[in-house]
Amino acid sequence: MARLAIVTAAAVAVAVASASQMAVRAAPTLDYDFFKQRVEPVFLQKRTGLTRCVVCHAESNNAFRLEKPPRGASAWTEEQSRRNFEMVSKLVNPGDPDTSRLLMHPLAPEAGGGAYHSGGRQFKSKDDPEWKLLAEWINGKKL
Repeated sequence: MARLAIVTAAAVAVAVASASQMAVRAAPTLDYDFFKQRVEPVFLQKRTGLTRCVVCHAESNNAFRLEKPPRGASAWTEEQSRRNFEMVSKLVNPGDPDTSRLLMHPLAPEAGGGAYHSGGRQFKSKDDPEWKLLAEWINGKKL
């Protein structure tokens, strides 16, 4: 009987470990091309009554640090985009936009966002088209 209990406990431990590994593997991969073509332009976009993300976050000293675009350019260089991707990827939980700082910090508090964002509420709700776009990237959407 004791041997059966040990075998059963071992089987349960293996099943739990397998389920944990599957959950880790289930997280989507963030797509660089989608980021570069669809997400980065959001950081440059001017919204009525708000400042563009890049104004406050270019070469900032906080968690969301973007590269400063070349003078007179309307986009980043390839090298800068790769650095932006690496930095911004640290602010998301792939597959879980609702726990990703990139989306929750600038979201209005009444929509579930953070209490303070010095750049204003970039997103009034999760229905905002740009919020949804960023959520698609976090959920693994590819081009």
